[in-house]
Formats: sequence, structure tokens, C-alpha cells
Amino acid sequence: MTVVAKDQVEDDKLPIKMLNDRLLVRIPDKEGERRSTGGILIPATAQLSKRLVWAEVVALGQNVRSAEVGDRVLFSPEDRYEVEVQGADYIMLRERDLHAVAASRIESHTGLYL
Repeated sequence: MTVVAKDQVEDDKLPIKMLNDRLLVRIPDKEGERRSTGGILIPATAQLSKRLVWAEVVALGQNVRSAEVGDRVLFSPEDRYEVEVQGADYIMLRERDLHAVAASRIESHTGLYL
């Protein structure tokens, strides 16, 4: 598995092999401020208890069955390990820590709409 940050050139790749049931994910930059459905601006510094987070799968181990590279996964921020790879921040998770997977290949009748 090769992980390359967006702003890196092709010659600067770092090969990474994820082991067992581990996933390497990247949280989108837009995870800062957000708006409630009522239009109230919620700053990034606001603490919300037990709020789950969406992230994109960048690499995965050979034993991961429920997700693929490019999928979006939902997990608890408490279950994560942060790692820096060539200046870019990623999060390492176990497959058992995932709560949901969102991908175009998944049937649309799951009840989850993004």
C-alpha cells in the first residue's frame, strides 16, 4: 500500500504496509467549524460528548473486510491513534472500532443517507 499526501509529488512516495485489521484514515480539513440545522455556528473548539467522526480510508491491512481504500468510515475519536507520515497527519484504527462505512458500492437501502 502506498500512502501519498495530496501536496506531495510522485517521486516522494512512502510505501506503507498496514498489518492485520488496521486502517489508516485521513480526516478532511473541513472538520473545523460547522453549522447546526438551525443555522447556529459551532466553533471547532466546542466540546461535544461522544460525537463520532467521518474519515477517508487511505490504506488498510490484509484482514480488513468491511472497508476499502477511498471509503468513508465513521468512528469514535476516543478509539484513535494519530500518526504523522511525511508531514501529513493520519489516524490509525482497528476495523472493530468502525461504526459505519459509506461507499458507492454499498446498497442504498441501508437507512443511512449522507
